[in-house]
Amino acid sequence: MSSDPNIRLLYGNDEYAISQRLHEFTAMFADGSEAEMNTAHLDARTMTESDWVNAVNALPFMAKHRLVILGNPSARFARTRPRPANANGAEDGQAAKAQAGTKPDAESPAEARRKFLLGLQGVPPTTQLVMWEALELKFPWNRARQEAEDSRHWLIGWMKKQGLGLERYALPTDRDMPGWILRYAKTQGGEVAGAAASRLADMVGTDTRQAAQEVTKLLTYVNWSRPVTPADVATLSPLTAAPDVFEMVDALAAGNSRTAQRLLHRLLEGRDPFSAWGMIIRQFRLVLLAREVLDGGGGEAAAVKALNVQPFLARKALDQARHFTMPRLEKLHHRLLEIDEDAKTGRMPLELALDVLVAELAG
Repeated sequence: MSSDPNIRLLYGNDEYAISQRLHEFTAMFADGSEAEMNTAHLDARTMTESDWVNAVNALPFMAKHRLVILGNPSARFARTRPRPANANGAEDGQAAKAQAGTKPDAESPAEARRKFLLGLQGVPPTTQLVMWEALELKFPWNRARQEAEDSRHWLIGWMKKQGLGLERYALPTDRDMPGWILRYAKTQGGEVAGAAASRLADMVGTDTRQAAQEVTKLLTYVNWSRPVTPADVATLSPLTAAPDVFEMVDALAAGNSRTAQRLLHRLLEGRDPFSAWGMIIRQFRLVLLAREVLDGGGGEAAAVKALNVQPFLARKALDQARHFTMPRLEKLHHRLLEIDEDAKTGRMPLELALDVLVAELAG
């Protein structure tokens, strides 16, 4: 393993790519037993202070380096929500602790982050610390704007200043997805015809994990003996999620709660909730961008360029954007980020959060 830098942060909205990169780190050991003895997996949301200190400061066992993989560092230091007040108007337990002269349980997020960053400065060179964070990217189509946005994140900004390792993983655009499928098939030792890649991309959208699963299934079906054809895709991959997302957004714009709920539940049938969630976020992001195009006096050509999608997807986003105002879409974007944080920190199951969101929007 390289020790320069020995602290890295993998982040972005392509969680499948992040998981594959994490696997590369664990594969850097000579064998499985060496990896098992020198690898620690921590989730910042649930780890204790002793878990963190012991994992980072332990010496490698019969190896040059020790690997610590830390997930969700930002979730641990997210702004805490107020605790329920008791009958006297004080937070439960806080008044008693103040009277006893003891320190409250929770320190401020800013103080917790400061202590965490100080701890990062003390990570020994024999520890390879790899942190990962699933973050929604606001401007993945614009590198300069995205880098500026990244720098505002407390951990990314600090790591940039320290010259530590940063790796951003963004989902492919709709236009780039067929190429992603072709390249992935080659890494698996198979081949997908161009038309088949385009058809599969229309089905899975930009969900790289779902696309990888479908490609593996298709290559197994043809036994790696010939290129996958559009007919193979139609036979083995009868996915209809994209139309469901389009129709659900249409129903929300029209205030039709019952139809939106039905389409949401159909979208979730037989599918990982986070996969469906990714498609919903993607569609609303396209709608927000389309609204910007409309407000700037642009049409379909401008939308194709701004959204970086196929013309039919740009037309669909423009049609939906006409039913939303920019303030409403901006408020919705913040609501989506709240739901994403709640789901990933365990505050609310994603399926329930989606039902609540549909009820709020259609209402």
